Amino acid sequence: MLSLKTIREHPEFVDQGAANKGEKIDIKGILALDGKVRKIIKDVEDMKAMRNRSSEEISQLKQVGKDAREQISEMQDVSKRIKELDGELAENREELHEKLMWVPNIPHESVPVGKDESANEHVRSWGEMPKFDFEPLPHLELATKLDLLDMERGAAISGSGFPLYTGQGAILERALINFMLDHHLQEGYREVRTPFITLRQAAETTGQLPKLEDDMYIVEQDDLFLIPTAEVPVTNIHKEEIMSGKDLPKQYVAYSPCFRREAGSYGRDTRGLLRVHQFNKVELVKFVKPEDSYDELESLTSDAESILQALGLHYRVALLSTGDLSFAAAKCYDLEVWAPGEKRWLEVSSCSNFEDFQARRANIRYRKEDGKTSFVHTLNGSGVATPRLMVALLETYQQDDGTVWIPEPLQPYMHTSLLK
Repeated sequence: MLSLKTIREHPEFVDQGAANKGEKIDIKGILALDGKVRKIIKDVEDMKAMRNRSSEEISQLKQVGKDAREQISEMQDVSKRIKELDGELAENREELHEKLMWVPNIPHESVPVGKDESANEHVRSWGEMPKFDFEPLPHLELATKLDLLDMERGAAISGSGFPLYTGQGAILERALINFMLDHHLQEGYREVRTPFITLRQAAETTGQLPKLEDDMYIVEQDDLFLIPTAEVPVTNIHKEEIMSGKDLPKQYVAYSPCFRREAGSYGRDTRGLLRVHQFNKVELVKFVKPEDSYDELESLTSDAESILQALGLHYRVALLSTGDLSFAAAKCYDLEVWAPGEKRWLEVSSCSNFEDFQARRANIRYRKEDGKTSFVHTLNGSGVATPRLMVALLETYQQDDGTVWIPEPLQPYMHTSLLK
């Protein structure tokens, strides 16, 4: 959430920043409501001061035996008006809050301006394009032949987009998760295991709600949400807390299943594991001091990249343009891995700096050396999501006899070096 001070002092800047993200916001309505709220607060304070003075006057009149009925009647009228204004204040504050919830975070000055992903900047790549002396197969064909995946039975259980991993496929999925968790623990992250269902307020904290409600699975009876990413519960670990500056940065790693309805994705490529409604992901979340957050973004991105490097997968890093940036992010890098069977780049991680946008919604602060408090900056990145990682791994390490070689870091988790 942006501060009202920022919106008051820089309305054109905020409006343009939102427009660069493709978002339309009601700046005039926000400023009008803000002015109304501040006027009501001043009126209430003035009336309370008047009531206090009247109470003193009534007390003095009673002490000398004089009639105070007129003053008492006036004070009762003032109290009634204060109650009415308190009701108006609550209504206007609620309306203002709802409008503010639709204001996106403003892109950082280093983010390229553009309408969509075509304006993204590719900042670096790692590794070499895999070479084959045969035509590489796409992952779904490989997985079917090796009995790693059964999309038809998964659909029979839960509907399309819910994969069923079988045999060595299930073991590989578990191996990837455990490998990534262990890898990030060695980088200094603290592991947590969170609930996979959250309150509405938790999803509001991270910016999924209200904008992305149509993309989420809802337990309507309890108004609970299946998490779209572990970012949601992990960021809320420190909600309404004041941390010591000496304890920052705090960095967590968490595994979770993720649930996304993918509303609006109909007609897009949904073959195999390319776009699914339930998938597994290892998530990295950081709470840092504001002055460190952009250095921490580079570090976070490097930590996510290290997974792909350890597995020897060819990838590139893209700096997202304003039009491709998420609602809550100020800056984001995507990691895109090469899938030779699909002959395309696949996003496997997004690493974002939210600055104090999420911290304001959750009231997460830290105490500085001078004793004052300030909002932390939050960051998160996939470290990484498994479906497209498995796609790239199967397609990159396939052999001409239809088997798939297992990269060395995964072999201790798989207890084999070959899928066959």
